[in-house]
Amino acid sequence: MQEQSPIGPVDATRVPRYAGPATFARLPRIDEVSRADVAVVGVPFDTGVSYRPGARFGPGHVRAGSKLLRPYNPALDATPFGTQQVADAGDIGVNPFDLGEAIETIDREVTALRSDGTQLLTIGGDHTIALPILRSLARDHGPVAVLHFDAHLDTWDTYFGAPYTHGTPFRRASEEGLIDMERSLHMGIRGPLYSKQDLEDDAVLGFQVIRSDDYEVDGVRSIVERMRRRLTGGPVYVSVDIDVLDPAHAPGTGTPEAGGLTSRELLNTLRGLVGLDVVGADIVEVSPPYDHAELTGIAAAHVGYELLSVLALNRAAG
Repeated sequence: MQEQSPIGPVDATRVPRYAGPATFARLPRIDEVSRADVAVVGVPFDTGVSYRPGARFGPGHVRAGSKLLRPYNPALDATPFGTQQVADAGDIGVNPFDLGEAIETIDREVTALRSDGTQLLTIGGDHTIALPILRSLARDHGPVAVLHFDAHLDTWDTYFGAPYTHGTPFRRASEEGLIDMERSLHMGIRGPLYSKQDLEDDAVLGFQVIRSDDYEVDGVRSIVERMRRRLTGGPVYVSVDIDVLDPAHAPGTGTPEAGGLTSRELLNTLRGLVGLDVVGADIVEVSPPYDHAELTGIAAAHVGYELLSVLALNRAAG
């Protein structure tokens, strides 16, 4: 039996980009395809934030920013929607008043979506959602390398005594044995810390750090080489907090820090993941109430596009 070709986005030469389905990149819904190789799923949740809220509206905003995405990625010579079936799985509904229940729901729903081998690109939501996703992945893959793009370490212990927040997911993940402590990496870290102890604690948890300033000193090519050396040898989970970008490029986020990456630097770094065993990814902390002219939503949509292109090339390579 001949394999069915993937169903791609709505044809923009027939339906204007501001019309058509409100899915990511105007792709089909998951119930409109027989099976998805990759599902884009939203988690509209921001109960774990410590400063500015609004990330619960992130999934819709990123989908709106994705309307201009086109089928061919010339930077990678990839057709992310033509060589794999990508579909929009809608949003996971979680309890906004019970953080513990929300984490359990995300784990359960992500596991169900992944049960037939579908890979996930998850759109948050705040960074708390990374923990239940890693729990789900670790049950299949064992400890995974976490490639974490962020202005912040997100390995603090507690906030106001609470162990589960958007600033603690990777400490909990390390403590639970979900991450590969020899291959995990923070990218784009910058800004003030509580003390030097933050960095010392982080190193014990299994992360190396590439700072935002390293991009200025070393350049993207050198950064990508360091990244690939660290990640090679096993499964990789990519977690992109949009505040890794400078507020000039992504103002719509909850905890902005000056001195961040440009969108060009981030997209070029993500392209360096081709050939690595990427098993899933998220894009988090997009807060539409603080955005201007869809800058942040468009940047996040392009992050998703590059990640989908990486998955497509990796799948084609077998």
